[in-house]
Formats: sequence, C-alpha cells, structure tokens
Amino acid sequence: MSEARIWHGGDLDEARRLFPRAPEPWIDLSTGINPIAYPVPPLPASLFERLPLPAEHRDLEAAAAEAYGATDPAMVVAAPGTQVLISLLPHLRPRSRVAVLGPTYAEHAHSWRKAGHDVADVATVDRLDGTDVLVVVNPNNPDGRLLKRETLLRLAEDLRSRGGWLVVDEAFADFEPGESLVPVLPSNAVVLRSFGKTYGLAGLRTGFALAPEPVATRLRSALGPWAVSGPAMETGRKALRDREWLEAARSARAADASRLDDLLRSVADAPLRGTILYRLLESPRAPELFQVLGEHGIWVRRFQYSPRLLRFGLPGTEMEWQRLETALARFF
Repeated sequence: MSEARIWHGGDLDEARRLFPRAPEPWIDLSTGINPIAYPVPPLPASLFERLPLPAEHRDLEAAAAEAYGATDPAMVVAAPGTQVLISLLPHLRPRSRVAVLGPTYAEHAHSWRKAGHDVADVATVDRLDGTDVLVVVNPNNPDGRLLKRETLLRLAEDLRSRGGWLVVDEAFADFEPGESLVPVLPSNAVVLRSFGKTYGLAGLRTGFALAPEPVATRLRSALGPWAVSGPAMETGRKALRDREWLEAARSARAADASRLDDLLRSVADAPLRGTILYRLLESPRAPELFQVLGEHGIWVRRFQYSPRLLRFGLPGTEMEWQRLETALARFF
C-alpha cells in the first residue's frame, strides 16, 4: 500500500493542476517563508568549482552558534536543510515511544513512524508517562502556539529520568526568540533551526541541529562529508552575522503580519493565530475561500486534518498585496 501524500506548502504544480485557468504568475502564500529574501552576496566561481573546506564548514557552525545563542559551536551541526535532520534523528535511537505535540508539521510524526517507532499524536504535554521522545514545534506550525522555556526545561528533566529525548523544532523562532531553548540546552535535548524561512532563501537548503556532543557527533557521522554546499556556506555565514538585517526584517515582517490580519479578520471565525511569517485563519467558509483564491492565482496552505483552516504567508510586493485584497473583496 502506498503512503498517503503529505500536503506541503510551495507545491505550485498542484496549484496549477487544481486551477488550470488561474492567472499567472501565481502568488505563493503557502510556505511561511520570508518573501523579502536576504540579499545574496557576490559568490566567487571557486565556490562552485571546488569542495567546501572544513574551515568554512566550522565557520558556518560558529556563525549559527552566535546567532542562536549556543554556548559552544561544537554543539551545532550544519545540514542541507532541517528536513534531512528530521529524517535522520529517528535512526539514532532504538525503537521508542514517541509523542508529537500537535497538530503540527506532519513530517515529524511521519519520520519517526517510518523508522519503526511507536508514535502518538498528543494535544497536551500534561501526561507523558511512558514517553521516550517528545517532539515539540515551538512556535508551532501552523497555529503559533508557544511553550515557555521553563515548561520545556521541566519536560526535558522528566524525560531525562528515563533516558528520553526532547526534540524542539524552532524553525520559526528567529523572529520570536524569547523562549528558545538553545542558550540553556539540556543534555537530552535537540533543537532544530531553519535558515531558509527567516532569510527567504529556502532553495539553499540549509539548516542546523543544536545538540549535546554525543548526538551531534552521530548526526555529523550520518550526514557524511560535504553535507552543505560551498555557496550555501558562504551565504549562510554572512547572513547569520548580519544582525542589523535581521532586526530590520523582523520589524518589517511584523508590520506585514498586522496588515494581513486586517485583511483577513472579517472572514475569520476565530482570532487569527500564527507567527510573524504566517497567519492561520479558521472559518467554516475556508474551503470556499480556498477555491476563490485559487481561481485568482493565489495559493494558500490547506490542511488534511481540518477543512476549516487556511494558512497565509506574507505577500512580498505591493502588487501581490493588491491582488490578494481584490480576491478577498470578491469573496465577500
């Protein structure tokens, strides 16, 4: 029996299949990626012509340690995107009882199940008796739920008493960093950080795990040599150290999120939720709105587990804002 396909953002092939008469170019609001990307620096041809140097790899991990508040660069593992790390982590433990706090990014539960673990989707973290691994996306995708650092530390301590792990996916934490677990990382916790979402450069496929030394060493071994490309290393090192750009982007995208809320509020059946990079709308009319937006060439994120939900990323240009506003006006 073939596996059920997991819906992801960014699938414009599917958008064109569903709405073959929609106007081009499509506006892709389905991903939660910063629509105003970090300006890629000039890259010398040599980065494409030779293998990356170990010193460049170490410097990328040092830049990530600085950016995320890690106490030691040795705990940082650079990878070709966090999805690879999500897929690898389940293979570093024997068969375990895994709880995934959800609903959330579906690849976490899928990856642990695929590796042979016993996986339960849980709605709260109040009772975790018998759990060996707890996976938390913080802030959560898609609703923006945020667990306090104190809560995460308590959960990690509970898991440590029975040899368990806490895995925290902080893919959207760069713009909302207050509760990051990285600066106080427990010895049995692994934190995942995405580069492409915040910096708008998802195509570089760069991400990081921050983990205690034994887990970090095993992840590096599983990834093998030259896991990250030279151009990605060079761009990542510069971007992660550009704090001025990050602060300006945080402020600008927060204003965009507020503008998006103003557009969506009248159709929402509940308070809008999410993070700075995406907003989650709940309404019984969500399927109808998805259809109208698709016919106008605007692709948003729908969810297999709830037809009442749509997630909206941020438009990147004034033309995109105007097209969205026009489509919403026609929906009303």
